[in-house]
Amino acid sequence: MTGRSSRTAPKVAVLMGGPSAEREVSLSSGRECAQALRQAGYDVTEIDAGRDLPERLAEAGPDVVFNALHGRWGEDGCVQGLMDWLGYRYTHSGVLASALAMDKSRAKQAFREAGLPVVESLIADADEVRARHVMVPPYVVKPNDEGSSVGVYIVHEAANSPPQLSDKMPPRVMVETYAPGRELTVAVLEDRALGVTEIVTTGWYDYDAKYKPGGSRHVIPAEIPEVIAQSCRDFAIRAHQALGCRGLSRSDFRWDDARGLEGLIILETNTQPGMTPTSLAPEQAAHAGMDFPALCAWIVEEALCRD
Repeated sequence: MTGRSSRTAPKVAVLMGGPSAEREVSLSSGRECAQALRQAGYDVTEIDAGRDLPERLAEAGPDVVFNALHGRWGEDGCVQGLMDWLGYRYTHSGVLASALAMDKSRAKQAFREAGLPVVESLIADADEVRARHVMVPPYVVKPNDEGSSVGVYIVHEAANSPPQLSDKMPPRVMVETYAPGRELTVAVLEDRALGVTEIVTTGWYDYDAKYKPGGSRHVIPAEIPEVIAQSCRDFAIRAHQALGCRGLSRSDFRWDDARGLEGLIILETNTQPGMTPTSLAPEQAAHAGMDFPALCAWIVEEALCRD
């Protein structure tokens, strides 16, 4: 791996794209991050991550790899393991934390052991879920190891029949108790919670709500009682630590305001949150006084300082 020189700008290879269902989102994140890092003074190479990734990295000779991949392979520990094997420093979480966070069932177990509030859930065969209610409605069905609300089904309390899952759903899926309430999220930089954002939509916060113009509205800081905001910040840091995350993460919550603090539950932690200037984590950083180039630079420097 090329060593860092104090006389030249550090070389950063930004990984983007990749083979997952979230390829287009990753391409957007990667391009925005590459532009921001150039503004911050880094020597940047953009790499659309494919089978030739080792060769592309060898050509670029980076001091650090900025991981802007989303979804399977880029976010589940696979590319992290490759980086470890090749000997590159890289941003965001390592192999174990990435794999844990991507596996919703195992992440929930880690949260339970850390004393964090989660809803009841189970893993079931997709065919069984199509055939009968495997849980008393209302409940949610989703892939156990995809992000960005890919393939989420809500089964309402009055549903007479089980959900007709798409053929694209994996053979095994997660089924969890539906958590009513408001959608809240907190970004964490290592040991610092940046803030609490409420995500306002007209329905479920699905893929379209996240990424299509006008799909959602972000309220920061969230207009919630301070005890709830403080608990969100505390839970997000504890989730980051429970999974063994590094650098940046973002944890998502649901809060039933009719139940007070007992109505707050953690849904999941994202080790590779969206990274465009209007994405949730960069919005929180900006609200805390850190603009987008500064956030990207912090992520790079944090990775460069690791042993």
